Amino acid sequence: MKKRFWGLGDLGRVIRATGNSFAGLKAAASRETAFRQELALFVVLAPLGIWLGQSGVERALLVGSLMLVLIVELLNSAVEALVDRIGSERHELSGVAKDLGSAAVFVALVLVVVVWSLVLIPRFSS
Repeated sequence: MKKRFWGLGDLGRVIRATGNSFAGLKAAASRETAFRQELALFVVLAPLGIWLGQSGVERALLVGSLMLVLIVELLNSAVEALVDRIGSERHELSGVAKDLGSAAVFVALVLVVVVWSLVLIPRFSS
């Protein structure tokens, strides 16, 4: 028998997954200072990016780079939570895992600066 691509059971899974996603966002907002700071940055800069972008592509780049920071921070927080769950004793690999997650967030933040600079500097330097 052929499996259906979309069924009522799938809809229930989507609803549960959405609930899990919102629970994760709530946990990040309540427990992670860095996420709250980056979320505040997003709340301020995303409307500015929509206003300053002159095309859909520019707006997508400006806002998308900010969203990428939030995504990477969520993944970094997940890695940190998992490492902390595994054990509280110091281990070299635990430190490496946390440092790599932090580096990923840093690279995402650098990307924001690069994208915003490449989109906006030519406009104001002419």
